[in-house]
Amino acid sequence: MTTLEIRNITLNYGKHPVINDLSFQLRPGELIGLVGPNGCGKTSLIKSLSRVLPTLSGQILLDGKELPRFSRNELARIIGVLPQNPYLPETFTVSEIVILGRNPYLGLLSGESARDMAIVWQAMEKTGITHLAGRKIGELSGGEKQRVTIARVLAQEPQVILLDEPTANLDICHQMDIMDLITRLCREKSMAGLIAIHDLNIASQYCTRIMMLKNGGIYAQGTPEQVVTAENVREVFGTSSTIFPHPENNLPMVLPNGNHCRQKY
Repeated sequence: MTTLEIRNITLNYGKHPVINDLSFQLRPGELIGLVGPNGCGKTSLIKSLSRVLPTLSGQILLDGKELPRFSRNELARIIGVLPQNPYLPETFTVSEIVILGRNPYLGLLSGESARDMAIVWQAMEKTGITHLAGRKIGELSGGEKQRVTIARVLAQEPQVILLDEPTANLDICHQMDIMDLITRLCREKSMAGLIAIHDLNIASQYCTRIMMLKNGGIYAQGTPEQVVTAENVREVFGTSSTIFPHPENNLPMVLPNGNHCRQKY
């Protein structure tokens, strides 16, 4: 079980500051929803936690050990990342893409073992893509490609999982399937999960904790009931809304009040 700790990190995207002096902990078994308006730093934060984007200051630690002290292979065995726009070679088959998730465990000249292939098949079963195993990526829909990338991450057997809009391009049924899977993995395997997501209602229904970003920092964090409020939605997203409890679990749901958005694009 691994704890990811962020201490006072500041980072830019290009020349523009996006995150300033931000701190939080991601603990085993929990799924944190990272929400906020476009450009608030959600994707940049995930890139910094996966060592794609360097920090200007602060520390990122895995169980007390700073991220730069891990080799790329060591890090890939601990942190699984689903980027917003993953590159998938169109001539590769689905199974070939998912097998790539086992690369951190393979030697330079060694092939996949029977155990590796069993893990790959299990990842495809969990994401509902076994029937696509022999299909080429170029033949798939956007939603099918999304499930393939999630299966590849699961094949890594990570202890921490970072997801940037994993439900994009998915219909409502597959959105629920993927979120059910992610929350179950965090709970049953004590994985620590961080998910950047635009949909406040999905975040509220599935995340154990929500962090709402504004102007490069944490505007609010806590349980869905504490964070998803009409006042917070108005102050962070610039829109009026009504918050009502879900009839089955009483978790907050957001209903925008018509065209009252103050954000300018």
